Amino acid sequence: MMRKSLALLFSATIGYASLGATTAAAETFVTIGTGGQTGVYYVVGQSVCRLLNRNSAEHGIRCNAPSSGGSVANVNAIRGGEMNMGVVQSDIQYKSYEGIQSFESEGPFSDMRALFALHGEPLTIVARNDANITGVKDLKGKRVNIGNPGSGQRDTMDVVMQALGWTVDDFALASALDAAEQAAALGDNNIDAMVYVVGHPNGSIQEATTTVDANLVSVSGPEIDQLISERPYYAKAIIPGGLYRGNDADTETFGVRATLVASTATDDETVYQTVKAVFENFDRFKRLHPAFATLKEEEMIKDGLSAPLHEGAIRYYKERGWM
Repeated sequence: MMRKSLALLFSATIGYASLGATTAAAETFVTIGTGGQTGVYYVVGQSVCRLLNRNSAEHGIRCNAPSSGGSVANVNAIRGGEMNMGVVQSDIQYKSYEGIQSFESEGPFSDMRALFALHGEPLTIVARNDANITGVKDLKGKRVNIGNPGSGQRDTMDVVMQALGWTVDDFALASALDAAEQAAALGDNNIDAMVYVVGHPNGSIQEATTTVDANLVSVSGPEIDQLISERPYYAKAIIPGGLYRGNDADTETFGVRATLVASTATDDETVYQTVKAVFENFDRFKRLHPAFATLKEEEMIKDGLSAPLHEGAIRYYKERGWM
């Protein structure tokens, strides 16, 4: 009798072990590329993962969203198979998919797929008041952090510099600090101005304007108008006054949209569950950051998307009757 009981116990143990192995094997681990920890991209990735992980017991997907170098770095990581998804500026999405400008050497990323668009991201330039910078052309001859290589702000500043006929030699200093470092550099008087392509309100801009008397800089003029007209992924934007200390008036600029992208290497079910997690909890998602408050579902599935939609996303949108 004891031998029979032991045999049953052994059999049950093997069964549970096999079940555990099957469950472990079925788990899918997803990594979403974000940006600096003070930026909205980081919040986007963390928020998507938070909603996706709530139902991990059902769909078997576990998500993490580490800090990264930003849009260009995320595209390259997805293309290289190091990340499954990433938050990417709409202009970077376009250039990468088409294989133009900074992506010319790699060629078109034809396997890129869009999931949805997010908040608008104006090009935001913050300058110390004592640097006497009120318009974008006043940056010439100043100490400017133009962004770290691989970031969306660096890519956008390269476009602006090209439109104005400038090179890095036109600045007294063209530093390449990442997003998390530049507010402190402005406060410490190591730079005159910092550049960020970001949704608002933003913690880094709040830090900069709280630490030192600083103003948001207008990015406008005929060269900027022409730049916008030539690139469909750009649009004029206004940063509302009153968001930051000492900046009560609206600031005219232009910008892009943040988008979430993957590639065809990320399977349809994973993308379907990711998209579903966001839109089935849409009100909760919009409360996770002020930049998300004005998002509209109908705009998110089409605006700022240059790459085709992922099949997993299409499946969900069709279920909802949106396509």
